[in-house]
Amino acid sequence: MMNSAGQVIYVGKAIDLKKRVSSYFQKNGLAPRTQLMVSQIAGIETTVTRSEAEALLLENNLIKSLNPRYNILFRDDKSYPYVILSGHRFPRLGFHRGPLDKKHHYFGPFPNAGMVRESIQLLQKVFRIRTCEDSVFSNRTRPCLLYQIKRCSGPCVDLVSEEAYAEDARDAELFLEGKQTEVLKSITRKMHEAADEQEYEQAALFRDQIQSLRKICEKQFVDSGQALDADIVACVAENNGGGRVCVNLAMVRGGRHLGDKSFFPQNAEGYDLAAVAEAFLAQHYLNRSVPDLIIVGERVPRESLQALLTQQAGHKVIINVNPIGSRRVWLDMATENAALALEQMLGRQASQEERLQALQQALDMTGLSRIECFDISHTMGEATIASCVVYDNFAMRNSEYRRYNITDITPGDDYAAMRDVLSRRYHKIAEGEGNLPDLILIDGGRGQINAAHEVMVELGLNDANLVGVAKGEERKPGLEQLIFPGVKKPLQLSKDHPGLHLIQQIRDEAHRFAIYGHRAKLGKARLSSSLEQIAGIGAKRRQSLLARFGGLKGVRTASIEELQQADGISRALAEKIYRELH
Repeated sequence: MMNSAGQVIYVGKAIDLKKRVSSYFQKNGLAPRTQLMVSQIAGIETTVTRSEAEALLLENNLIKSLNPRYNILFRDDKSYPYVILSGHRFPRLGFHRGPLDKKHHYFGPFPNAGMVRESIQLLQKVFRIRTCEDSVFSNRTRPCLLYQIKRCSGPCVDLVSEEAYAEDARDAELFLEGKQTEVLKSITRKMHEAADEQEYEQAALFRDQIQSLRKICEKQFVDSGQALDADIVACVAENNGGGRVCVNLAMVRGGRHLGDKSFFPQNAEGYDLAAVAEAFLAQHYLNRSVPDLIIVGERVPRESLQALLTQQAGHKVIINVNPIGSRRVWLDMATENAALALEQMLGRQASQEERLQALQQALDMTGLSRIECFDISHTMGEATIASCVVYDNFAMRNSEYRRYNITDITPGDDYAAMRDVLSRRYHKIAEGEGNLPDLILIDGGRGQINAAHEVMVELGLNDANLVGVAKGEERKPGLEQLIFPGVKKPLQLSKDHPGLHLIQQIRDEAHRFAIYGHRAKLGKARLSSSLEQIAGIGAKRRQSLLARFGGLKGVRTASIEELQQADGISRALAEKIYRELH
């Protein structure tokens, strides 16, 4: 369905298109949201597919590519993280995000990176599997700190046999698959064997492993009775319908509860929860890893989606909409978490609404919604970065943040840097593409705001609302002054003013984003130039060193003897490199 401007405002599917489309044009019984949508329809296009599954795929692809105004939209997150156990002779335990390689073993996905790192720490503590990169592993001459604190068995310097390490890796794999009973039996057997051979220190180590594993199992595993892989999807709406909606996704892998993730879809107000759940299943699971079981708290149409996910996953996928027993308990847990997440989100939104309203009154600006803030960061003029962060609809919009490399200016000239970034940011708007934000914040004083005003005038954007945020005396928070172009007297809000708190939030985020980008650029520039500045190190030798040691960090930690083993590096040159880098 398209509006008069040719924009797609809704995408839908149906076995009987005539019946489905006609239902939107009934005189009675339409929800207010649907009535508004129908009033904007200027044209309808249809596509006939060969099957329901094909229609489901097409609908999902169109929704993700077109973002229609009246479809329920879920933010398409980056790929979920996994724990990887590599296929090396001495397998490496690590964090992975991205495409999966059949040479390695992957476990997950996990709802967030924190859960992956927590799992790696647990596995290190119990099984002592290496986590170092291959370049570091291949060039160690003595064990690292992780060996000293009993988080690694030291395979890099042959402090553990290949057979013993393989057993530990196999136990770690069984643990990640949820076969904790088998792992406990295996370690118990090894403990008894060590005790029988009077290797009491080794037996004590196995005993400690067993105790750690039992504690982890008590805390980490749901009462499933089996090593089950399942996702639990629960939906909760504000005021039992009509308001904001939260979808909570709880992940269970190998019988282990990996955590939850909450989603707040756009355009979901007015839809029933079954429609929200159906939209989530299609948008979340198509072209993504799918567990054997998906438990859903709403009665959704599932046959075509279940068949499509089974075909995609290469194993049978069951969508259960009527769980009983322990699975009902899991669903109740997910529903409770969804309600808590929704309550917290609404609380934060109410606070943001109060802050924005207070700022509107303080600045005498109505209709304030979108705010963009700029900051400049550099070190003595080196590696200058400008940041732009966006606040819109009561929240920071991370996906719309941008950084700008500032190069063609006099190093350290903050005014020129500000002119440069504003020209690049708003020149398309000056040409008629897009709209200005309601307010532009500049982190800086009178000089920066004057430079910003000059740029906007040059671009013909005289109606832009500009405010400079100058740090107060001794740069203390709460003493900021708000500076306006052409107005001599700055505005200073009280320390407890909600509007000032909103400005501080946005300004601090712009500063953080600029600093992070500047440090990354500065570090990259300095790292890449370190080897280039050493006489006798050309492109080939530099490439040889970086390849052998996995980057400059590895080169810096290498000894003279290790450096000498790289292609084209003599003893004298190795000593020279070592001196220059230390």
